[in-house]
Amino acid sequence: MTEYHLTTPISEEDARKLKVGDVVYVTGEHVYTARDEAHERALHMFEKGEKSPVDFEGSVVYHVGPVAWQKDGKWVIVSAGPTTSGRMEMFEDEFLRKYKARIIVGKGGMGKKTLTALKEVGAVYCSYTGGCGALAAKGLKEVRAYEWQDLGMPEALWVITAEEFGPLLVTMDSHGNSMHADMDKLVASRKADVYAKIGIKE
Repeated sequence: MTEYHLTTPISEEDARKLKVGDVVYVTGEHVYTARDEAHERALHMFEKGEKSPVDFEGSVVYHVGPVAWQKDGKWVIVSAGPTTSGRMEMFEDEFLRKYKARIIVGKGGMGKKTLTALKEVGAVYCSYTGGCGALAAKGLKEVRAYEWQDLGMPEALWVITAEEFGPLLVTMDSHGNSMHADMDKLVASRKADVYAKIGIKE
């Protein structure tokens, strides 16, 4: 395991250095939130030749619906626990190919389509621990913009400056490795033995 402290925008070269098991902390202005609806809108805009309000290349895209409030006229994120990334599997591969984000952050891992795109593009998927929204918010220091507000607070595109945002655990890398797929195989290999011990037939 290696610990990395990266500054956005993150290059393809730096993303390809990351391997499953590494820990990453991110600092910089290219950190954005995006869930289902934001991914869908970004892809539609690309297809229409329209320009996104942010430059996703080299960025960190966080699967999160943040809780924020206004203080002295500025938005402040108070909680930012990750949402389940599997919901974005239908969008993520094309999003990566079109926009060249370098780090996707969420929980629960993603599937084969995303893993293939990570390898092609030179990007990684990082897991952040669920239930630690207040801790995550500490690394999201400043909200610079609140785009696509019509989607609602959780689905909107938040533009954030991060400072040592992490720890982010690399669980899918650009070399075709997936901690989630490995764990699925391990569970499947042991399931028959466990079922036999508790008297359940498959």
